Amino acid sequence: MSNKNILSLLPGVILIGCAQQQLVQADKAYDRMAYANAACRYEKALAQINDRAVALRAADSYRQLNNPAKAVDWYAFAERISPLNGTDATHYGRALLGMNRPGEAAAMLERVLIEQPEDPVIRELGMAIADRDAFFVDTTLYTITPVRIQGVLSAFCAVPYGNSILFAAEKAQQAGLHNPWNGASFLDLYTADAGAEVSAQPLPGEVNGRFHDGPAVLSADGSTMYFTRSDYYRFRLNKDENSTSHLMLYRAEKQHDGSWGKVSSFAYNGYDFSAGHAALSADGSRLYYVSDMPGGLGGTDIYVCERTAEGWGMPRNLGPTVNTSANEMFPVLRNDTLYFSSNGHRSLGGLDIFRSTLSDGEWSRPENLNYPVNTVHDDFGFVLLQDGRSGYLSSNRSGLDGIYRFTTNDPTLLLHATLLDEEDGSPMAGAEVRLLEPSLPEPIQLFTDSDGSVTLPLTLDKVYEVMASKDGVFTESRKVSTEGQRTSRVYEEEFRMRRVVVDKPIVIENIYYDYDRWDIRPDAAVELDHIARLFIDNPSMSFELGSHTDSRASDTYNLLLSDARAKSAVDYLVRMGVPAERLTARGYGERNLVNGCRDGVDCSEEEHQANRRTEFKVTRITEAISETR
Repeated sequence: MSNKNILSLLPGVILIGCAQQQLVQADKAYDRMAYANAACRYEKALAQINDRAVALRAADSYRQLNNPAKAVDWYAFAERISPLNGTDATHYGRALLGMNRPGEAAAMLERVLIEQPEDPVIRELGMAIADRDAFFVDTTLYTITPVRIQGVLSAFCAVPYGNSILFAAEKAQQAGLHNPWNGASFLDLYTADAGAEVSAQPLPGEVNGRFHDGPAVLSADGSTMYFTRSDYYRFRLNKDENSTSHLMLYRAEKQHDGSWGKVSSFAYNGYDFSAGHAALSADGSRLYYVSDMPGGLGGTDIYVCERTAEGWGMPRNLGPTVNTSANEMFPVLRNDTLYFSSNGHRSLGGLDIFRSTLSDGEWSRPENLNYPVNTVHDDFGFVLLQDGRSGYLSSNRSGLDGIYRFTTNDPTLLLHATLLDEEDGSPMAGAEVRLLEPSLPEPIQLFTDSDGSVTLPLTLDKVYEVMASKDGVFTESRKVSTEGQRTSRVYEEEFRMRRVVVDKPIVIENIYYDYDRWDIRPDAAVELDHIARLFIDNPSMSFELGSHTDSRASDTYNLLLSDARAKSAVDYLVRMGVPAERLTARGYGERNLVNGCRDGVDCSEEEHQANRRTEFKVTRITEAISETR
């Protein structure tokens, strides 16, 4: 080979050599979880080589750094070389969700589900994408604003601390010791004025060491603190046989000068698993925390310890209602309601905030707090203040972990009532609609517009009576309950207003009797309940209940049977509260058949049953129909 040809190969050889050198350094950084360094070096190597495995490590590095945009780029790079599967495909799907690309995420997760059809977490993610609109059912329930804290790069998990807030935070990289994971400082605990944009102040005392410290929770009296800390001794992190340094839970006591000291290790820390993210019940009898200890459901689970005379009892896993095979983290307790974050339950993507309530020793199915509390990013650290209507949450929705203040808003509840003429379906304008509720000093009264409708405001956790009336028609009422309603809603009620004609029979639909019987069947009772309501709503009217039989048996027997049926219906209505003096019972026997099933005509049971009916009619009106109750 000529010198000229040899020289032409040198640039390629040099570039490959540089790429290999970058890879060696990148792998070393990746293995010690120095993901910021690793990601940068993998990218430099990939500028020279086309390697799927390297691209996946670059993608995973950016995933660990909570940079979904970069992660998606490198997962897509690897996917173009060869389709992803398993864990890589799952991470790619989650990263796509983090970029708000649910359609592409669904396709990737569907691929994983074909490989792992029994994986409940992947199923939940898939169903969350399919029913994505459910997360946005009411976006007005929370108002969320960022808390500006000077002097820190990121901050999270704020809890009240007197008139201030206590939180975990990191600063930008400085000379000396720094966190290899992302290049910033290690976490420390800080305080800041909750109502102003001021600089963060390190928490005084022995709690902030050389490595990670935070987040923390305070006892109700503010004298005891449980906080998360790296497992280290003096100047060195302790690591397990896999070179992993775990987190541990510690306790500290407030000293007379306001600093924190007497730091002690939690009894159930371990050297080969992590424990942290403590939460306390208001009375201090229960301590909740997060751990990936052996025997859990997978990922990190939430555990609880009960206080005993000797200290904290053995930790108990909260079980599969709360915990999944993915990660449950950042528990916060408010009375018997547990707020926590999870990427295993149905979510928008990343960590979403859920709540579950303890009742009779069982946790309720976790409820997603939905948007805007939750986003496609990581949302966690949900803390309610004493007023129960405001608090703090943490999120990396802006790119870095930050603290946000939230206020809760009541849902907007409205009643939209429409009144139509039963005969022709036309709107009934000028009709009166009244809204009654025990706590209201006076009923709310409106009249329908030309389209026959009115709209009235409702409030939470009330049971209303809605009455619709107009001269010449029957007054009708309905019950409308807003109890337990957590999202904004318009309650739609349509009234088919029936005109009053004295002595005109009106068939009560579905009031039928078994052959040769006069007792009220359960299906008939439902309809008679509606009639009772109608009669009570129209106190100025008196009514006749008329009963009819089919043609079988003798005329005399049928007359007696129908009379018994009519009296049975009247007795039922009286038991439901209709005054007996306004009711008359009359049996018509087989005189008024609705079809041709006379004596000697062969008919089906259904045709005979149509004749076994009850009707009502107005027999007397003593005062104006529209008079108020």
